[in-house]
Amino acid sequence: MNTGWKLIGTLPLLASLIVGCAGEEDSIKMATTPVVKSKFIPVQLWSSKVGDGVGRYFSKLTPVIAYDKVFAADRNGIVSAIDLQSGRTLWCINFSNEMPTLFSGGITASYRKLYLGTETGELIVLDEKTGVVVWRTKTKGEILSRPLVDEGIVVVNSSLGVLSAYEAETGEQLWSFSNNIPNLTLRGDSSPISISGGIFWGMANGRVGAAYIDNGNIIWQQTISNPKGGTEIARLVDIDSTPVVSGSMLYAVGYNGKLVAIDLHSGRTVWKRSYSSSTDILVVGSYLFLITDEDHVVALDARSGTRIWININLEHRQLTPPALISGYVVVGDRKGYLHWLNHETGEFVAQQRLDDSGISVPPIQVDDGYLVITRSGSLSKRRIQ
Repeated sequence: MNTGWKLIGTLPLLASLIVGCAGEEDSIKMATTPVVKSKFIPVQLWSSKVGDGVGRYFSKLTPVIAYDKVFAADRNGIVSAIDLQSGRTLWCINFSNEMPTLFSGGITASYRKLYLGTETGELIVLDEKTGVVVWRTKTKGEILSRPLVDEGIVVVNSSLGVLSAYEAETGEQLWSFSNNIPNLTLRGDSSPISISGGIFWGMANGRVGAAYIDNGNIIWQQTISNPKGGTEIARLVDIDSTPVVSGSMLYAVGYNGKLVAIDLHSGRTVWKRSYSSSTDILVVGSYLFLITDEDHVVALDARSGTRIWININLEHRQLTPPALISGYVVVGDRKGYLHWLNHETGEFVAQQRLDDSGISVPPIQVDDGYLVITRSGSLSKRRIQ
């Protein structure tokens, strides 16, 4: 299983497979790099460096675009604001002189502020114009997923199974909700999402939850992964991917579980299919794109769950979640390649290698191109000619 390295805290990616799984590690074969005749070669518009990146550590530090800027961070405590058009660094704040900051929870931009989570359990809020700290607070457990900000409230999901809400302007805690977590879980947590006053998130116990954002009261919970098997590893049921809402449907996928479509209001399962994943899914129109735990790229009909195509040629290359860039499905991999697939057929269209540090988060579409960041912290804006 390609996600085994997530299971142990902050050890480097290459040295963090579960103790006792050496045989499984040896049996996993990463697919060779596909030979692709690229139909296009993107042009680089600008590049910038964001500290040392995330290295070989588990991280979901995806840059965010807001206020005509790109905001990005490295694991060790650097946060940068970069002009979206020119690539010029507008400000850079370095927290590395403090106690280890270890940014990992992604960046959310809202209310002219930036909200970041850390492996040390801090929620840090910065002014977007200057990078000055507005407030910071300690939470229960690591924050490994992106904070949610909506209706004047910040919600974070921690590694201890605690969902906490804070007043977005002051940091005052408003409510918290705790759920039981198994003894062994994957490293990573689901980022909560919100719509119409409700929040939705995945849990390490195999459930998807819905609650009111203003008070944390539960609306419904739906189990999509049940423990099974004779070992702790076989019984992993985490839902680490971020749920996706499209129309009246919520889509979620679990590890060792199911891909499900749930009616947003009732919590009733509309359809379910046997797929296992801990990676964020992508829904565009009637298409649902998924990366399985074996790094198969799959497209399904979001209305029925019927499979449209599958591409198995990137097996065990530790793929990023899928992104849709200029109409193509794009994934990055551990070797530093971007792979471009036809969204209707799954066939390879193009391929580029950025650097040998690897890519851990998907590229981001912008009006005149796309952004991509590597594990070494190399951030660039590119465009298809």
